[in-house]
Amino acid sequence: MKKIHLILFLLLLAGTVGAQEKVEYVDDEACGCELVFINGIQTTQEGERFGFKREDGTIITPNKYRFVDHFHGNYCKVYLDYDSCGLINRDGVEIIPCIYSNVNYPTDSLILVQKDTLCGYFDTLGNPRIPLKYRAASAFNEGLAVVAEYVDSSAVAYGFIDHFGNTVIKPQYQYAFPFYEGVAVVKAYDRYGMINRKNEVVFPIKYEILTSMFDGHLFAGDDNGLALYNNKFQQLTEPVYTQLDGKSEDRILVMRNGKYGYLDPDGKEIIPCQFDRAGLFKDGRTYVAKGDKWGIIDRSGKAILPIEYDNSGHRAEAYIYHDGLALIQKNGLYGYVDIEGRPVIYPSFSNAYQFSEGLAPVYVGLWGYIDTKGDFYIPPVFDIASPFSWGRAEVIYKGQIHKMNTEGRCVKNCKNAPKSWR
Repeated sequence: MKKIHLILFLLLLAGTVGAQEKVEYVDDEACGCELVFINGIQTTQEGERFGFKREDGTIITPNKYRFVDHFHGNYCKVYLDYDSCGLINRDGVEIIPCIYSNVNYPTDSLILVQKDTLCGYFDTLGNPRIPLKYRAASAFNEGLAVVAEYVDSSAVAYGFIDHFGNTVIKPQYQYAFPFYEGVAVVKAYDRYGMINRKNEVVFPIKYEILTSMFDGHLFAGDDNGLALYNNKFQQLTEPVYTQLDGKSEDRILVMRNGKYGYLDPDGKEIIPCQFDRAGLFKDGRTYVAKGDKWGIIDRSGKAILPIEYDNSGHRAEAYIYHDGLALIQKNGLYGYVDIEGRPVIYPSFSNAYQFSEGLAPVYVGLWGYIDTKGDFYIPPVFDIASPFSWGRAEVIYKGQIHKMNTEGRCVKNCKNAPKSWR
């Protein structure tokens, strides 16, 4: 088993940046297109260069960047070239000039930057806070950041600094991970353990595999098996699990003897390891599979939908609920079931996607969109149709690509399309 558990859990636990995005669309009949404003700012393009403007037409930045992200709250990453990264604010000011190899979004009010092989930090006004002197560094979490410094001409050691650049835990470890729930994973002599903010070892540095703390739990062990521990470092299970795929709704998805099951917070195998495929819970439901047959269970393991349905593999969203309905497949046909597993739209479509924004694309010789009652809301007239996202869906009509809103009206590339398909 590959030792990827630490990285996987750190990625799962990483916080999102910025506030909930507000997306607005404005049709521009002059160009026959639509303008997409995310949090009141639109990306603009001229040739192969990008910039930004506001809804009133005010230019924020000219089209000078080779690559741009969209705004995350008050900030956006921009690139003059592949290795010339910076950060602008909502006024278009480069608070971090485009001279860095990489720039992170702010965490704990500090911005991690990298130039060539050195890392340092700026504040959110663009003022240098901590010099570029570290061989490697992490974003701040719980008030501390991991940094690596050379201890001789070829070796580096990892420690921790605070917001002012003060060394809180001097570099001494082979590797270190950010603090979560007051503790951090560190590596020494090719083994992992945990320390607290005083650099006291609170979990022995002896494990080949160790996850960061997640919601009051951690896994530790070796390639032969992992055991679950609580945040008091009490062992809750035997080291019999060989894979862990995350936690949701007080259920921890694990693998034992090649089969998936679920633990509760006390380490009890509340749903035995018996499935060949399984997912994380959402709204008390998740998908499971035995062999090539799929179904849906609740948090107790009760079958909501019997494990007797198909999944041809080209619908990643099958058996996951969207708009209160899950896409199912039976004998080559697609339909939908409700949260209790009751058929709401019987399998009758030769192809289909999940619901989004109250509509789902289905295929009956051509593609159209049905509502949650199974009635066609937009008739089947498309060669290809995609699920809706932020009020828009891409469709191919008579060989040409268009963009359509949830009212069935063409809003982009509409020259050779009817105004409405409803």
